[in-house]
Amino acid sequence: MKKINYKKQWLSIALTVLFLSCAKERSPVTGWAYNDPSNGGFEKVPYEEQETGPGLVLIEGGTFTMGRTEQDVPFDWNNVPRRVTVSSFYMDETEVSNFSYLEYLYWTARVFGPTFPDIYYKALPDTLVWREKLAYNEPYVEYYLRHPSYRDYPVVGVNWLQANDFCAWRTDRVNEFILIREGLLEHTPNPTDQDYFSTEAYLSGKWQGQLLQKLPSYDENNPERDVRMEDGIFLPKYRLPTEAEWEFAAYGLIGNTIGERITDRRIYPWNGHGVRNSDDKFIGQMMGNFIRGAGDYMGVAGYLNDAADITAPVYSYWPNDYGLYNMAGNVAEWVMDVYRPNTLQDADEFRPFRGNVFVTQQRDSATLVGGLGGEILVNTDGPIYQKFKHKVNPPTPHGGSGETVEVEDSVLTVLTKDPYGNSNATPEGKSNIPGRVLWREVSSAVPSDNLDERRNYKTADYINYLDGDMYSSIYWSSDDVEGTLQEKGDKLMYEYAKTSLINDKARVIKGGSWRDRAYYMSPGVRRFLDQRQATAWLGFRCAMTRVGSPRGLGK
Repeated sequence: MKKINYKKQWLSIALTVLFLSCAKERSPVTGWAYNDPSNGGFEKVPYEEQETGPGLVLIEGGTFTMGRTEQDVPFDWNNVPRRVTVSSFYMDETEVSNFSYLEYLYWTARVFGPTFPDIYYKALPDTLVWREKLAYNEPYVEYYLRHPSYRDYPVVGVNWLQANDFCAWRTDRVNEFILIREGLLEHTPNPTDQDYFSTEAYLSGKWQGQLLQKLPSYDENNPERDVRMEDGIFLPKYRLPTEAEWEFAAYGLIGNTIGERITDRRIYPWNGHGVRNSDDKFIGQMMGNFIRGAGDYMGVAGYLNDAADITAPVYSYWPNDYGLYNMAGNVAEWVMDVYRPNTLQDADEFRPFRGNVFVTQQRDSATLVGGLGGEILVNTDGPIYQKFKHKVNPPTPHGGSGETVEVEDSVLTVLTKDPYGNSNATPEGKSNIPGRVLWREVSSAVPSDNLDERRNYKTADYINYLDGDMYSSIYWSSDDVEGTLQEKGDKLMYEYAKTSLINDKARVIKGGSWRDRAYYMSPGVRRFLDQRQATAWLGFRCAMTRVGSPRGLGK
């Protein structure tokens, strides 16, 4: 009988295990090794999960009943309760403060001020929103934005468009900092409009700056490469939250959940039916900053219950169970959605949102090859003033309507051209600032958009879908039913400034403010305002999409 050499056999097994552990990971569908220069160098980079951006809190998503939890006091019937699901996302811990917005203004003035000062002026909040006809609020006009006493207070006087511009700026600055932190980008103390860092421009290869060092590549023909989306280094875009996201985060029902059961439904971001703290240590104190009653904005001298005559610092009062401050009171907040009364009935059950205008990056038609490819365009021009006229009815001295006259205004915009030479306005929320990628709405006139072959959408703009488009409108005259689309468009249910204040620029406002009664403290309440307007009681906070696992590796 042959004697087995176990020592030699175990050595062989150990060497095999060692070899296999050092071998490159292979594709489960082709068998080819990843990160191997000998077969082209297709990379699989090490990655765990999304980094939490500065100022953000992870909001673990789930299902909840969106809509009215309180009596419908104004009888708007615009928030009928409905069960929906919201994906996990990130949200600012607080409202954006005056100091954070001043940082944005300082950067904008430093980069664009010498060549495009209009960009800085466009970003300025409207401090005149504090003025009232029969109140002395001039000190707030002069001091609220810039005086250090108010630096931690929420910024106001910012319209929806300005809030989106802030989010875009914040995205670029955060991703720029990440590249510097990782040793890939040299810090530029004095960037200009030609070389400041833009995430979209960098990923499209149109950024005018240069990395301090590139990443190593497994491609033998290109030993170094730029950072790519596949590396997971860049964070997703900062943006405004959707209405559903904001409402879900405000309730913070994660604090009332046992297993899959929500034990208590909430009217406000806290438990109970009242607006005062029920804890023995703080009993009777207000849970937020709002009007308690006629003429009562802050309580009695010697015991200022909410300790705020106007707004309060962004870290005031108690956070909800997600750790978010002032989701009821202080300032109301902009969200992404376009307002329609029937949105809660019409929108999808999963990630509901109204306001989709599908866009794509503009490409240079001169470099198109067979209808494919094309060089992505970046705006190199400054903003211009486009003149437009609108009709107004000036009041007479006796209060009646005067003669209709035309008034010429200026609006800050940038006119661009699509690949077919057609003049194209800037899509909402996509500012054409020098150095940023240009965007256009998808169009059936562009073959590469493939709208004819799509099943999920056929046009770019779905703002009016099911609530305001020609198929859902009530015609004022049956004679127009056989008319053209344009004729029907003149008779739609939302005739702005005639029968309604609702149009495609009406954006949803969520939450109560220091100028509101307790009714508006309920997250289910909805209001709207034109996206070009601002008030002294309206601010915003940013959100960010959560990619990958809704819970994270920690769970």
